[in-house]
Amino acid sequence: MEFTDKEKKTIDDRFENLVSSCLQKYSDERIEDVRKAFDFANKAHYPIRRKSGEPYILHPISVAQICGVELNMGATSIIAALLHDVVEDTDYTVEDIERYFGLEVAKMVEGLTKISGVISVSNSLQYENFKKILISMTQDIRVILIKLADRLHNIRTLDSMPRHKQLKIASETLFIFAPIAHRLGLYAVKNELEDNAFKIKQPKEFHEIEQKLKDTESHRVLFINKFTLPIAARLTEKQYDFDVSGRSKSIYSIYQKMQRKSVTFEEIYDLFAIRIIFTPKKEDGSEKEQCFKIYSIVTDIYKPRPDRLRDWVTTPKENDYEALHSTVMGPNGNWVEVQIRTVRMDNIAEYGCAAHSNYKEEQKSGKYIDKWFSHIRETMDTEDPNGSELMDNLKSTLSTNEIIVFTPKGDTRSFPIGSTALDYAYDIHKEIGNMAISAKVNYKNYPLSYVLKNGDQIEIITSKKQTPQEKWLDFVQTPRARQYLRKNLNHQSTSLAKKGRELLHNHLKEMKLVVTPRILEKIRTYFDIDQGKDDLLTYIRVAQEDISFETLKKILRQNSKEKKILFWNIGNKESNVKKNAITTSAKNNYKLAECCRPLPGDPVQGFAIKPNSIEIHHLNCPEAIKLSSQYGDKIVQVDWFSDEQKAFLTGIKLTGIDRMGIISDMTQVLTKELNINIRSLNFYSHDGIFEGAIELYVRNFDDLQEIINKLKRTKGVDKVFRSA
Repeated sequence: MEFTDKEKKTIDDRFENLVSSCLQKYSDERIEDVRKAFDFANKAHYPIRRKSGEPYILHPISVAQICGVELNMGATSIIAALLHDVVEDTDYTVEDIERYFGLEVAKMVEGLTKISGVISVSNSLQYENFKKILISMTQDIRVILIKLADRLHNIRTLDSMPRHKQLKIASETLFIFAPIAHRLGLYAVKNELEDNAFKIKQPKEFHEIEQKLKDTESHRVLFINKFTLPIAARLTEKQYDFDVSGRSKSIYSIYQKMQRKSVTFEEIYDLFAIRIIFTPKKEDGSEKEQCFKIYSIVTDIYKPRPDRLRDWVTTPKENDYEALHSTVMGPNGNWVEVQIRTVRMDNIAEYGCAAHSNYKEEQKSGKYIDKWFSHIRETMDTEDPNGSELMDNLKSTLSTNEIIVFTPKGDTRSFPIGSTALDYAYDIHKEIGNMAISAKVNYKNYPLSYVLKNGDQIEIITSKKQTPQEKWLDFVQTPRARQYLRKNLNHQSTSLAKKGRELLHNHLKEMKLVVTPRILEKIRTYFDIDQGKDDLLTYIRVAQEDISFETLKKILRQNSKEKKILFWNIGNKESNVKKNAITTSAKNNYKLAECCRPLPGDPVQGFAIKPNSIEIHHLNCPEAIKLSSQYGDKIVQVDWFSDEQKAFLTGIKLTGIDRMGIISDMTQVLTKELNINIRSLNFYSHDGIFEGAIELYVRNFDDLQEIINKLKRTKGVDKVFRSA
């Protein structure tokens, strides 16, 4: 359909706004190059429209605007952003782009085209596709920056998409793009990506927090003014050129903290942070010295919390972030986070790697980016073809939360938070890892599963008799360690599988039988091995158990494990029926995920990854986010059906003040008042404080909430919250 005069005017106005907002610093020649790219893209996309009905060219203009204004990128990047969908969506080729705009722009557009081809609403992020994305990213950092801008605009404008496509894009965003933005120091982009994805996945929770922030805004503004007034007066007295402001945390980060700490919105004390940004005085020492002088001014007014000083001025984060963070006791007994940084530091905090001038017109990487890219290439070099593991490894590589540990000689090594002594061993050398038996941490002996802490000094104890153990995979974290470990385990597994195959064949030969899929299925059922696993694992288990002739006869006499059946509403359209109602007669085998244990009434998502089977996860489960990224085309919408008789296993955790009889009071509430079946109950008390964990059976989410509310009213109980 032809564009109206009004639409044509909108297109021209949007482009002129792009020119005026971020291109005034460039020469007339460069601005003319940008106009040439716009004219080319405008004609190439004409008269294509987006799903929303608006002219498609408005999307590349918006992406270019984000690149120029929000990411502080240069003219070459803006040109590539305007052209980023031309090769993907029209008859023009990369060669055409090179002929009109040169090799540099053509390579950027080609990289963006490869990424667009493998990250779309119709494709899943499988192993080979993901390698293409990583290769494109490591060849030119600007490619991934433009892709982030593209994703940011797309997630801002998803209203016209079907629900199942919205969920796929939101999960991809949380799993891949927000962590990349975080790793590159693009905190504003990361926060907006997360908030928009959260709004799509869990609109109810998003709007509840959004409304509570609005309701408390006036109170927050009054508090910020009261808190900052004496600081501003002292800084003015010291003749600093500064700006003091208060900024609320993102909605998604608030939600995460509520979940992580099992607290309500009202119980979070650090909903906002005070930011002091100043221009250093030339005669007043280094930036570091002046940051600490301002810190001293703040702590003269408000008492600091000693354990909450974060000095990223002396030792910047790996993505170059610099600032002093401190938590101080403000008026009315409230803890307040204060961030102190110079204008230069703030520029890096806002724009990340794009703040450096060499990203404006050149593709050179700094030391941090080069180091990160080397980690990514190392991840891609893994011999394991499992796409799921590649993405897990990348997730670790994307992590910005790192700790520093010391070798016995005092050298430092950095690791993602959660890394273990075994990760350290493999980081030193693969043979050290293979022969590791324990670790000395700060001169004390610990197992290899010990989780590293900031400042630990570590020595690995080895033995030539040691061999890699499969159980190590349960706690090893880094891609390097996992790759070395799996390589050695694969070698061991080949030998075990051979032994198991021979053992099974010999036993079956005595019975005058041969190996069949049916026999292997019975063995898998007996050992509780996933039926989707290959035969290799079955043979390994036969060897490990040294299965006897009599045991095999017993296994073959048993019936296959019965599978549960449940009715689900399956499809890609939104269901308008009430919760817990059957909406179709589609009958499928299902499995409730152990990682999140969804209950009737929870928002859930199904994955039809295996034939005739659906795996059900809580919508906010990290594993569901990962699966949505990998298997977007396998997502199915599911609704709970009404089954008053069925009970579901779930867990709760409790903390509080210990007293005589408190456990008896709680079990009385559960068994006598609520008639709840308890599976297990564990309590630990120390210095008058108790922590407890209870596994129990409930019918639905509402039942669980009633249990939590009742237990909260028990004398001495402080917190009660759900656990997986």
